Amino acid sequence: MKIVILDGYTLNPGDLSWNGLEKLGELTVYDRVSYDEKDEDMVAKSVGDAEIVFTNKTPVTRRAMEKMPNLRFIGVLATGYNIVDVAAAKEKGVVVTNIPTYGTDSVGQFAIALLLEMCHHVGAHSDSVFRGEWASNPDWCYWNYPLIELAGKTMGIIGYGRIGQTTGRIAQALGMRVIAADSYKNPALESDTMKYVELDELFAKSDVIALHCPLFESTKGIINRESIAKMKDGVMIINNSRGPLIVEEDLAEALNSGKVAGAAVDVVMTEPIKPDNPLLKAKNCIITPHISWAPIESRKRLMDIAIDNLEKFLAGTPVNVVNP
Repeated sequence: MKIVILDGYTLNPGDLSWNGLEKLGELTVYDRVSYDEKDEDMVAKSVGDAEIVFTNKTPVTRRAMEKMPNLRFIGVLATGYNIVDVAAAKEKGVVVTNIPTYGTDSVGQFAIALLLEMCHHVGAHSDSVFRGEWASNPDWCYWNYPLIELAGKTMGIIGYGRIGQTTGRIAQALGMRVIAADSYKNPALESDTMKYVELDELFAKSDVIALHCPLFESTKGIINRESIAKMKDGVMIINNSRGPLIVEEDLAEALNSGKVAGAAVDVVMTEPIKPDNPLLKAKNCIITPHISWAPIESRKRLMDIAIDNLEKFLAGTPVNVVNP
């Protein structure tokens, strides 16, 4: 049995092992093939006559599948699976699986890291010291950015699933009040410091807004000129969920006007980021290169689940199937 990994480098740049998959078949690992869905021929050629394909962000389209004669299984090395034409796969009898719960703690932790960086600019102040600005300063301390205390402030979380709840628990530990908007409400989670609210109330009352919702048509562009107008002046926005949740031109405009005091995003509309992305020139914007998921502990869990997905498929008991 032949197994092909189309873009293995981001999952395993050398600090993990492919041994678990090598035990299951003849393994070929490409660091990267293409992130352009127009390169269907290149993707199909890379897969060849393999039965098993793993992909993270390399698109597997209907046309590409038509040139993969032996394809039986596509394992997405991520939670989101929009890079695979799951309907075409189902028509062809190809099972598609994803990795639903590997990075909950890592992504929640990173959301708070983005928030704390907006509040304290630790990296920038450290860089300032190493440039000699403290040694030459007439005062015993200084700060180059406003410093913000979070205790007593309100965090609004859009999407209160596993990751949203993790972020919410940490925010509450910092002394924040959490309000959450979600289509599914679990009353058992409510307390004096956490309440469910409707989206407009969340926009109106939040000092910080964190996005942890999936990307659906209903959530695409949920942060836009109209929703920003409903927010408090000086709100801070965090997105380490999906780039298209934000209309980037509208957020950049709000940052430059001061309506939004700061934004920190780990995801953008098109990845890798394009040089003309408006957030690159916006005021008070932190951008990181989609690394919330990337601690080695998280990637190890992802690898283990991917191997288990394939083992269960081969045993005739597939799990984490997204196109049943």
